[in-house]
Amino acid sequence: MSNFEVVSTVERPDLHDQFDIAFRSVWPELIFHDAVAKEYVDRVQSRFPTYDVTVVEGDRVVAGGWGVALAWDQTIDDLPTGYDDALVRSFSTDDLSSFNTLSLMAIAVRADCQGKGLSSLVIASLRERAGASRLRGVIAPVRPTLKASYPLVEMAKFAKWRSPDGQHVDPWIRIHERLGARILGPAPRSMVITGSVAEWESWTGMLFPESGTYVVPDALDLVEIDRDADLGTYIEPNLWMQHD
Repeated sequence: MSNFEVVSTVERPDLHDQFDIAFRSVWPELIFHDAVAKEYVDRVQSRFPTYDVTVVEGDRVVAGGWGVALAWDQTIDDLPTGYDDALVRSFSTDDLSSFNTLSLMAIAVRADCQGKGLSSLVIASLRERAGASRLRGVIAPVRPTLKASYPLVEMAKFAKWRSPDGQHVDPWIRIHERLGARILGPAPRSMVITGSVAEWESWTGMLFPESGTYVVPDALDLVEIDRDADLGTYIEPNLWMQHD
């Protein structure tokens, strides 16, 4: 890890042009069309600059991650409904003194640098920043990478799947657990993504000849297509996890 340096993203504006090249390919296209994220995400960096980090190797961006602060009373009932709601809650007031929790929102490692422990480095860095800011806890609406292979399985059931050695079957959940996180429960409406039929065909490279539910590559659940209304709807489930 000695060749990698973690910096606040705002400290290295010279690297901003690399971000799309480095990270966009590791996320499915449909993720970039969440209306709530479009409304808020461009303002996150200026509101929470401490929780926006980039990992560099020399002058090359290799990983990054960001989060938002919000108020949470540490109970399951008070959890945001998911990614979208966490964003909304983080902008719910101009008085940030009540914010006591960091929600990790996105972590990415460029494709040619995966397998080097960089995602763990990003999580650890963001947790340290949360502690330095005297926040009480860290949560994350985790997007399990293996869940896309099982879109018909409810997230609550998937969350219980473990290998004979006790480790979770999902590699992204395993990384969080190895860093001390525990599963709190599903976020069944973490993101809601809508678009026209033509837009969904563009995002997925698929055809949707008739109305119905479809399995879409990299989606964690089914996509509902209504050709009469010219509307496709995807409700993404995530899994809430809590770090110490």
